[in-house]
Amino acid sequence: MANILVINAGSSSLKYQLIDIDQKAVIAKGICERIGIPGSFLNYKTPEGDSIKIERDMKDHKDAIKLVLEALVDPKIGVISELSSIAAVGHRVLHGGEKYSQPVIIDDSVLQAIEEFIPLGPLHNPANLMGIRGCMEVMPDVPMVAVFDTAWGQTLPKEAFLYALPYEAYEKLRVRRYGFHGTSHRYVAGRAIEKLNMPVQDTKVITCHLGNGSSISAVKGGKCIDTSMGLTPLEGLPMGTRCGNIDPAIIPFIMKHTGMSTEEMDAYMNKKSGMLGVSGVSSDFRDLNRAADAGNERARIALLMFGYKVKQYIGAYAASLGGVDAIVLTAGVGENDWLVRELALKDLDFLGVDVDFVYNKVCPRGEEAELSTPKSRVKVFIIPTDEEMTIATDTAALTLKK
Repeated sequence: MANILVINAGSSSLKYQLIDIDQKAVIAKGICERIGIPGSFLNYKTPEGDSIKIERDMKDHKDAIKLVLEALVDPKIGVISELSSIAAVGHRVLHGGEKYSQPVIIDDSVLQAIEEFIPLGPLHNPANLMGIRGCMEVMPDVPMVAVFDTAWGQTLPKEAFLYALPYEAYEKLRVRRYGFHGTSHRYVAGRAIEKLNMPVQDTKVITCHLGNGSSISAVKGGKCIDTSMGLTPLEGLPMGTRCGNIDPAIIPFIMKHTGMSTEEMDAYMNKKSGMLGVSGVSSDFRDLNRAADAGNERARIALLMFGYKVKQYIGAYAASLGGVDAIVLTAGVGENDWLVRELALKDLDFLGVDVDFVYNKVCPRGEEAELSTPKSRVKVFIIPTDEEMTIATDTAALTLKK
């Protein structure tokens, strides 16, 4: 049995899954929270679904990794007898710039590159580095793999990834569309292609990762040819707290009239806008649905806006692809919110999309489902995403002997 430990490190958190790669099974998972903050704890979940909270002071990510490993081999709650059964560790890394289009075994040069890309991923790359370095200190002889969120967008053609700015912005600062949610789009696109039962090179798929953060990708022959997020995750759809696409002139206009600093404007667009900003209620779609049902007009408008923008991207990407064979909905909202799905998918008859909207309301959660009717020329799937399994599979492919 070969086990892969998957790590997704945030600035004060560390999510993990231990995966039996031979069986494609998660055997333990959890999250360390409040790292470096008083009251830190590990929430550890067993395969049976039992949740165990372990309160422990964790001053840094090294302490967090130590606690995770302790729990995994604990005689009472652990799932492995010895740490040597962990064959490799796969790390989710946000930004690999243009340098990395594939997962890579981590060495000093990779660490240096992740550090160099901090200006492109200022919130995530430093946290990813802390997770990697913490693991390396505690598990120095275990191979580590970086799986880059931005690798997915490295197949975009130049006409899709460039912005219409002076070319030196790209040449000197590498300002371009990178795209994010790469492992999610890659996983669900792959599953959709399997379901289409067509030659991979002929497939045209639109993947919609809809959650608190949302993005859409156009996938031709299994490769991404366009994606909605850009230089940063702010571009594209309106999201939980992000504004998405806006007229760029709005930024200096608001700054001039409010006196906001650059940092305040950045927070305004990233943390105070989107569904929260429009509704005034919440960034959580579940709260928006309840508020809209109770008659809150701004919550209703926020939901309509989101569904409209998703539909807009589907139409645009159908044009980019020259047609579409399948539309995929995934992530928290895409998998669970029937109303958002309906708003995004209705009136797409001109594309050959015919959805069973009755089934859309009652289809089981957490499972793959087909929403399209037998007469629909375009397949419409709900496919729960599995980024951790994708990272584990990539890690195993690079580290385990065939």
